[in-house]
Amino acid sequence: MHRRWGRPVLAERDYHRLLHAAQCFLTRDGAGEAVALTCLGPVPGEAGCADLGLQVADASQGLGIGTALAWHAASHARTAGWHTLTAYTQATNTALLGVLRALGPVAENRDGPCVEVRLPLNALTRPPRLREVGWSP
Repeated sequence: MHRRWGRPVLAERDYHRLLHAAQCFLTRDGAGEAVALTCLGPVPGEAGCADLGLQVADASQGLGIGTALAWHAASHARTAGWHTLTAYTQATNTALLGVLRALGPVAENRDGPCVEVRLPLNALTRPPRLREVGWSP
């Protein structure tokens, strides 16, 4: 949360703003606990660009969940007619940067301590196989 929003806890107004402007998908584990939140929404002033927001619970990181969710969000954006997926994060967020790079060829623009990543959705790679991301069938 801190890397995406600059603070460890979101304010109620941020939840409402996020849910109003974007399509959000909550991922739960077998016990019903939330493990990830994926959001996809328009970039103001940039027709055809979809912004990706992806948060994976600390205990669920490193299992490939973020990669699979990011790929499905990018695929959904492409099907919906968007041509570019963007994400804005801290440059030190190597986990998210790795996830985005795994989706296809990205352009990265540094903005101080942050980086904007852009993926042309016509260059989206094949979906990750479940075994590749650490899940078993």
